[in-house]
Amino acid sequence: MTATLSRPAGPKPLRCYIATTVRILRQLRADPRTVAMILLVPALLMTLLYFVYKNYPAIPGAPRLFDRIGITMLGVLPFVVMFLITAIAMQRERVSGTLERLMTTPLSKLDLLGGYGTAFSIAAAAQAAIACGVAFWLLDLQAAGSPLLVGLIAVVDAVLGVSLGLLASAFARTEFQAVQFMPVIVLPQFFLCGLLVPRGQLPGWLEAVSNVLPLSYAVDALQQVSTHTGVTGLMWRDLAVVAGFAAVALGLGAATLRRRTA
Repeated sequence: MTATLSRPAGPKPLRCYIATTVRILRQLRADPRTVAMILLVPALLMTLLYFVYKNYPAIPGAPRLFDRIGITMLGVLPFVVMFLITAIAMQRERVSGTLERLMTTPLSKLDLLGGYGTAFSIAAAAQAAIACGVAFWLLDLQAAGSPLLVGLIAVVDAVLGVSLGLLASAFARTEFQAVQFMPVIVLPQFFLCGLLVPRGQLPGWLEAVSNVLPLSYAVDALQQVSTHTGVTGLMWRDLAVVAGFAAVALGLGAATLRRRTA
């Protein structure tokens, strides 16, 4: 009889992915300052925004300015905070040599970035829950739709920030360079998402640019919740677009991740 050679079984992809996720969550737990920034900064900024607009005169029959701006910021702030923290954390792993050591193992790039994405997305869900809780129950933010829908959109926005942060970190060589991507990736989306000026009132070429930026769809989804008592097809479409952008960014991050730091 011919003997069959059995190939040694490598690490299971699911096991690698779960192990990476658990490792990142443990690292986060051991870093109280990062945890505080993730969980508290959006809620504190929402509180600051409330006091900024507290005495602003409201037009009779129109929503308060805080209600109009605040519901949008519940999507923007998690996106910005998670982008910044994820890009720096991933770059710190690269500079410390941890990433290079991991990439010499059979761990795939997608397992690695998937673990990072999942760990930070869990933190993002806690962040969105706290920010929405403070906004709706302590600051009396008013919206026609359910606060749970706002929380769902905020979580997806935060996951988008995580994915873009991972993608940006692939092109940075230092933590400072990772931070420098923020004005390139985040600020144009903030200016063109419809928060400062309705997108329909932008010059034609800027409106065309805003139509391909994911934060524009996140803001549109939040505006649907703010003006409709139930879910709408447009809200689900916009949310799906944001989730699609996050998935593509994660895939591009895996494709561009270097196995060596230099």
